[in-house]
Amino acid sequence: MTAAIYQYDAFDQAIVDQRVTQFKNQLSRHLKGELSEEDFRPLRLQNGLYIQRHAPMLRIAIPYGLLNTKQLRTLADIAQQYDRGYAHFTTRQNLQYNWIPLEQTAEVLEKLATVQMHAIQTSGNCIRNITSDALAGIAPDEAVDPRPFAEILRQWSTLHPEFAYLPRKFKIAITGATEDRASILWHDIGLRVVKNEIGEIGFTVFVGGGMGRTPITAKKINAFVPWQQILGYLESIVRVYNLHGRRDNMYKSRIKILVKSIGIEAFSEQVNQTWKKIKDQPRLQIPAAELERVSASFTTVSYSDMAVDTAELNRLKQTYLPFARWVKLNVLPHKHENYASVTFSLKHPTQAPGDATTEQMLKIADLADQYSQGTLVVSHKQNLVLNHVHQNNLYELWKAAEALQVSSPTVGLLTDMIACPGGDFCSLANAKSISVSEAIHQKFDDLDYLYELGNIRLNISGCMNSCGHHHAADIGILGVDKDGQDWYQITLGGSDGSNKGHPTVKAGKVIGPSFSEAAVPDVIETIINTYISNRAPEEALWQTIDRIGLEPFKAAVYPDRIEKRQPQEVNNG
Repeated sequence: MTAAIYQYDAFDQAIVDQRVTQFKNQLSRHLKGELSEEDFRPLRLQNGLYIQRHAPMLRIAIPYGLLNTKQLRTLADIAQQYDRGYAHFTTRQNLQYNWIPLEQTAEVLEKLATVQMHAIQTSGNCIRNITSDALAGIAPDEAVDPRPFAEILRQWSTLHPEFAYLPRKFKIAITGATEDRASILWHDIGLRVVKNEIGEIGFTVFVGGGMGRTPITAKKINAFVPWQQILGYLESIVRVYNLHGRRDNMYKSRIKILVKSIGIEAFSEQVNQTWKKIKDQPRLQIPAAELERVSASFTTVSYSDMAVDTAELNRLKQTYLPFARWVKLNVLPHKHENYASVTFSLKHPTQAPGDATTEQMLKIADLADQYSQGTLVVSHKQNLVLNHVHQNNLYELWKAAEALQVSSPTVGLLTDMIACPGGDFCSLANAKSISVSEAIHQKFDDLDYLYELGNIRLNISGCMNSCGHHHAADIGILGVDKDGQDWYQITLGGSDGSNKGHPTVKAGKVIGPSFSEAAVPDVIETIINTYISNRAPEEALWQTIDRIGLEPFKAAVYPDRIEKRQPQEVNNG
């Protein structure tokens, strides 16, 4: 049996219910004019409510990406009843609604609480939603299932009184696998659950990662913290940051800036001094009984011993080329030999990346009940993953996914883009993201060509906040404002840790001045053509970039311009 979904106990439910009651009262006072916008703003942000370009945006927490089908149906019903019939899954494994009227937000939170969901700490300068590997618990390369630990971290960080007003937002990611599908080095704190040489479980801890204006990858601060002591160690890190992080300049307020300014050695020394003082406090110890309690609070899935009909599966792949392609890219191995992990792509060219309609969510819930024991996961690639699919059911599931337009056999390819909502919704954005992703889809709509190109990650952000993770992609697109018009900078050579075989996690480099929106698809095509003309056999884009550098790409993209220096990534294009 394998763990599936964490189930609230009475204490968990009481916290969420109390939070809903508090917000309902706060909202009522605000709508009556008894609570000013200035006073209401931090209260709504603590409940995931932003005021965006056109309407309030409500961000729902999906801790470490796990959903059951009852929860997904509730999310779909809310989209239909209160929004415009769709919702947006994010790189933080959350979900966002873009059109819910302010006066109805408390009602929405009440509905979420009935299915053990909330919007607590999805915004504000606090510890945000804990994220993890979408394949956690079933990945063959996993040493330890990180989800019980992720749940303990969620409980520790939720409404933590000392960390309710940090210098800036704070993000933690955790994985137990060899391949970093959780992008832990791009987080304020990245955790890898490991076993030492004698089989003891602990955490390798990385600190100081982040994107934004100053992309920095996290540095290792401790190779092995015993799992029983991890809360004290994390509290020491956040406490040092809370005391010394800058509050006078929001652009220099993240922990990455503190670590960079004083160095990882000096930061580590302060953390260790703090840890020495607090590590033995009982509240910061994780007893074995507590780990067992949390682990037992997860529902379980049981696997069938029914053998895979390999001959029939091979026949179907030989008969139906689209099915074979889907299996190759959207189906991943499972710890149990009879099962597989299946990715439903939310990257159909007719929808914004990460969007799902009410109908899609309801029918995906039905498919998860039928084929994946009632569970699914939101990946940080903005797709939905069914992790418990018997291989004998793959063809039936593919046919159903085709009918829902979530079967695009493009996972890991150029059009499997990450994109933030951009200027169409976000008041912080400098430029649109959705229209750019649509134009790139149209330019690269030949599946045979995409397969020939192989694994390429392309990400789009509408502004420097980097919600689209453009820094961490082979090809990154950043929206910038130039005289009131949408323009876009291009970066090359980034990695988030999930690029197959990529030896390092690093930020891409800007190749030159920005481009108009209309020019972007042709620029991407020029970059791809340059890659094709220069690549060695079986060489991925990142390998070609590493081998030949950026100059050939610059020369192709800017044929009439001789670059005198590498430009800096700026906000005005």
